[in-house]
Amino acid sequence: MPATSDPRLLHFVTHPEVLIDPAVAVPDWPLSELGRARMRRAVAAPWARAVDALFCSAERKARDAAAILGAARRLAPVVLEALGENDRSATGYLPRAEFEATADLFFAHPEESIRGWERAVDAQARILRGIEQVLALAGPARRIAVIAHGGVGALLLSALSGQPISRATDQPGEGGGQYFSVALPERRVVAGWRRIEAG
Repeated sequence: MPATSDPRLLHFVTHPEVLIDPAVAVPDWPLSELGRARMRRAVAAPWARAVDALFCSAERKARDAAAILGAARRLAPVVLEALGENDRSATGYLPRAEFEATADLFFAHPEESIRGWERAVDAQARILRGIEQVLALAGPARRIAVIAHGGVGALLLSALSGQPISRATDQPGEGGGQYFSVALPERRVVAGWRRIEAG
């Protein structure tokens, strides 16, 4: 049977809505009730029902989302530090408007550290290394899910699409809970950002 009849896929998934608490370090934010509810709905989507290998960032929100999918698929998520969001610890929590303005600069000047943030070029190189780790560990799995973050997801999507770093590849909407799909082994983007509840 031709390989194209059953393509091997990697789904890059961003965690859905989180409980924002300025008093808590950003990597320690959990999913909100809305985020948990969306993730519980997502496990019934066609992409999620077929997942046979599961990886996630070490950040709490990604681990929370992976735990929900893992329980539904009877998979233990593999946690990889390299899948973490771009390091924003220099500023910590920023109010929404200030965060968005800083993120715009992060994408617009990828070779500069904006306000002490990890440079976009460095975060992109790291997420690419993280995906290589995923593929090395996934073995013969046919449907791989990586649950991580919007910023590094945009950087990964631009790299795999052959586009320069820009916010044009960022996930749509607010709150996260989006995914895109990549055909393997060629690492070709076959579907752009969609909501996690979608097929």
